[in-house]
Amino acid sequence: MAAGGASKTAAAGRLYDIVVFGASGFTGQFVVEEVARAAAAAGEGQLCGGRLRWAVAGRSREKLRAVLERAAERLGKAVPGEEVGVLLCDVGDAGSLATMARQTRLVLNCVGPYRFFGEPVVEACVENGASCIDISGEPQFLEGMYLKYNEKAAEKGVYVIGSCGFDSIPADMGVLYTRDKLKGTLTAVESFLSVKSGPEGVGVHDGTWKSAVYGLADEDNLKKLRKQIGYAPVPVVGTKLKKRGFLFYSPEFKEYCITFMGSDGSVVKRTQRYLHTELQQTPVQYGAYVTLGGLGSVIKMMFMGMLFLLLVKFNFGRKLLTKYPKFFSGGYFSKEGPTQKQMDGTSFTMTFFGEGYSEGQDPQNGKPNVKICTEVKGPEPGYIATPIAMVQAGLSLLEDAASLPKRGGVYSPGAAFYKTKLIDRLNKRGVEFSVISKPEV
Repeated sequence: MAAGGASKTAAAGRLYDIVVFGASGFTGQFVVEEVARAAAAAGEGQLCGGRLRWAVAGRSREKLRAVLERAAERLGKAVPGEEVGVLLCDVGDAGSLATMARQTRLVLNCVGPYRFFGEPVVEACVENGASCIDISGEPQFLEGMYLKYNEKAAEKGVYVIGSCGFDSIPADMGVLYTRDKLKGTLTAVESFLSVKSGPEGVGVHDGTWKSAVYGLADEDNLKKLRKQIGYAPVPVVGTKLKKRGFLFYSPEFKEYCITFMGSDGSVVKRTQRYLHTELQQTPVQYGAYVTLGGLGSVIKMMFMGMLFLLLVKFNFGRKLLTKYPKFFSGGYFSKEGPTQKQMDGTSFTMTFFGEGYSEGQDPQNGKPNVKICTEVKGPEPGYIATPIAMVQAGLSLLEDAASLPKRGGVYSPGAAFYKTKLIDRLNKRGVEFSVISKPEV
C-alpha cells in the first residue's frame, strides 16, 4: 500500500521500502539493527505487506558493510546478503541524495546535527517523492522545515515527520494516550522524565551534545522563525496550567525537578495546534519536567548548567564545549558514546499527570474535576528506545497509510500518527504505555 497521497504505482516502482541514511554513524548502527529485526519479523509474515525491502546509505561502502555484519552478528543471523541494498550517498552531494530518494518509499535520516545536515535530505525526499523521518530534537530545524517544505510535501503526497526518536515520541504520543484514556475532556498534562542507570552510569554520544550547544546558541532565531510561520495561538481550555519555576521540589517523586530543556514542549504544542485547528479537538496544555534527585545532584547540575549557558553565547566557548564534551558535561557526554553495559543498565520512565473535566461537564466553566496518571517506560533512551521509536514510526507510515492525515506535509509525530497503530507497535517492542491510576470524580 502506498503511503498517503503517493500513488500506488510510485511505491510499487521503488526498489526499497526503507533506506537508513547515515547507517554507519553512532545512532545509525542501532537503527540498522532495529530495521533488520523488523525485516526478520516481516519475513516471518508479521507485516501486512510481507517482505520488507531495505537498504543502508552512507559515504563508505566498507563501513556500511561492517554495520550490516555487526547487525547480523548481534541478531545471531548470517550476514544480510544481497537482499539489503548498499547505497553510496553524501549529504554534501545533492545528486546522490536525489538518487537515494528516488529508490525508496521512506528515508530514515540519522545524520545530525540536523541544523547543519538535515535540510538537503528533506529537500531531496520532497522533490523525489519519498517520505522522510528523523530523530531531531532541534525545534529550529523542525519548525524551519515546516515553513519551507510543508506545502510542497502536501502537493507531492509525502510525509516529513521530525522528532521520531526519544525526542519526542514518548511525550507527544504519551499526551495523546493520556487524553484517550481519560473519560471526559483532558485539558492539561505535566510529564516528569526519570532516567535510571546501572552501576556503570549513563553515557551519551557527543552528537546530542553538539545539537544542544548549537540549539541554545540560536534561540533568538527560533522566535523570528515562529513569527514568520505566523502560528495561530492555541486557546487555553479549562483552568490555566500553572508554570513552575525552573527548579522545584516534587512531593510525588521526593526529588528536585527542573524544566525539561528538550524539544518535547514545542513538539507537543505543534501537535495540539494541528489537532485543534484541523480537527476542532480540545487542545491540551502541557509542561515537561525532568527529575534530578537530591540536593547534591542539583548543585552539580546548577554549576555545569551555568558554565554551559555562559560558554554557549560565544564562538570560542562553543568550540570549547564541542571539543571537550566529557569535561563540560561532568562525564555524561563523550565522543565514544555509551558502552553496551551502560546502555543495558539504563532505562527511562515518563510519568504523565493529567487533569480535565468529566463527561457532560463544560471545560469552560469551573475547576477540573477528574485526574489521570499514565506512564511511558522503556529501555535506554538514546540508542535503544530511539531506534525502536524511529523504526516503528516508519512502519506505521508504511503500513497504517490509510490512518495518516489525508494530505502529505511536514508533521509532528502526534499529528501524523494519532490514528495509527503506533502505540500498539511500541508496546510490542518494549516502549510501554500504561494507565497508572484513574481516580474517580
